[in-house]
Amino acid sequence: MLPTFVIGLREGLEASLIVGIVAGFLGRQGRRDALRQVWIGVIVAVLICIAVGVALEIVSADLPQAQQEGLETVIGLFAVAMVTYMVVWMRQHSRDLKGELEGAASAALARGSAFALVAMAFLAVLREGFETAVFLLAAFQASTSPILAGSGALIGILLAIALGYGIYRGGVKINMARFFRITGIVLVLVAAGLVMTAAHTAHEAGWVNFGQDRVADLSWLVQPGTPISSLLTGMLGIQPYPVTVEVVAWLVYLVPLLAYLLWPQRRPHEQGPRGLSSTKHERHHTS
Repeated sequence: MLPTFVIGLREGLEASLIVGIVAGFLGRQGRRDALRQVWIGVIVAVLICIAVGVALEIVSADLPQAQQEGLETVIGLFAVAMVTYMVVWMRQHSRDLKGELEGAASAALARGSAFALVAMAFLAVLREGFETAVFLLAAFQASTSPILAGSGALIGILLAIALGYGIYRGGVKINMARFFRITGIVLVLVAAGLVMTAAHTAHEAGWVNFGQDRVADLSWLVQPGTPISSLLTGMLGIQPYPVTVEVVAWLVYLVPLLAYLLWPQRRPHEQGPRGLSSTKHERHHTS
């Protein structure tokens, strides 16, 4: 439940922020016609993403067992690639995300292009929704309780919509850099679990037959149907009998990404050339 909750919350908040900013600008400009187009675009984007998720699930269910395992591997690795890109990009831009979006919206209105804002909202929801659909599908396939996983995703999305509306109205203040850093750490843990699960399903599909030596016996801890199993397998991807290739894949992905996220992020003005702060450097240069 926790992994899908974080996925729904994070992806939903990104889309809500963009749509909220666009809607706010159009509302203040009195462009009710364009505002209606924004909401229509949002609804269409959501329906497309739902259709993609349902289609992937139907295709997966109709395949033979080995091909199902292969498709689950592909979906899992695709989800890992998307979440990795998203986490890295957001770490670099989260501090100024809202300002950048407002600047882009202002520029579009200055050019008299309301269509650009409609397209911005549509593409934002489509992109985040597609990422959510693929990531949630991979999380559902790795989860031991689809009902809990679905409930977590729904709660996360609803909370994201509420937060997005609160930010749009100006009554909710969030430290975006801290929020996306914390959720990024959780998502990296989830993605590492998907990497381990992908290594497992790739073996079941007959694609990976090396590194199958058992590393440990965790059957006493990872017992199917128990809450601990839901957490360890559903979130971290840990199997009852982890093998070498699964453990190596998990560590190779997790350690560098966690180090990158946890490494202190230096503000641009804190350090100038040759170790001087930018302010001191400028003062020295002008004296």
